[in-house]
Amino acid sequence: MYEEIKASYNKHPNGADLLFICRSCYGGVVRFRKSDGYISTTVGSHNPISPESFSDRVDAWHERVKNTQFLCLDFRDVMRMAQPGDLIYCDPPYKDSQKILYGAQSFDLDQLMDMIADCKRRGVYVDLSIDGMKKSGNHKVKITFPDHVFEREVYITTGRSMLRRFQREGETLEDDVVADRLLLTY
Repeated sequence: MYEEIKASYNKHPNGADLLFICRSCYGGVVRFRKSDGYISTTVGSHNPISPESFSDRVDAWHERVKNTQFLCLDFRDVMRMAQPGDLIYCDPPYKDSQKILYGAQSFDLDQLMDMIADCKRRGVYVDLSIDGMKKSGNHKVKITFPDHVFEREVYITTGRSMLRRFQREGETLEDDVVADRLLLTY
């Protein structure tokens, strides 16, 4: 079923097929060829979500977001629109583990930091989720943050590394627990 839906999307791109692929592909990471937008991501080593379960989830989320407006904008434009008291959650490509994913090669983390500092000056609250610790705390990802922008830093244990689970199938991965870093401007 996955390969049929992927072929359908690649022939005639559409939101329904893309949504199913995003929920079913290898590791939840969709890869597009730059030249023509073709999705090449395989289904992977896990069982994808069943069409029935997917349909149930779509119905549930339809109810939850029916009065929501979605905008497709550059992050800088969205952050400029924010008003004092608004909260922005940023989840950029992770520097250490996602260098080749999500267009991370062209993402400028310094620009995001500048925008976060500007938001803080204007009274907009910002939460930033980014690389934290890997290999069960033995590797802390080094990132330089601007002075006086973030007031708090919290590490959130997210369990075993998703990518390592696929790479080291069958192993218990006690040595590869991951903690994401959450930085708050307030």
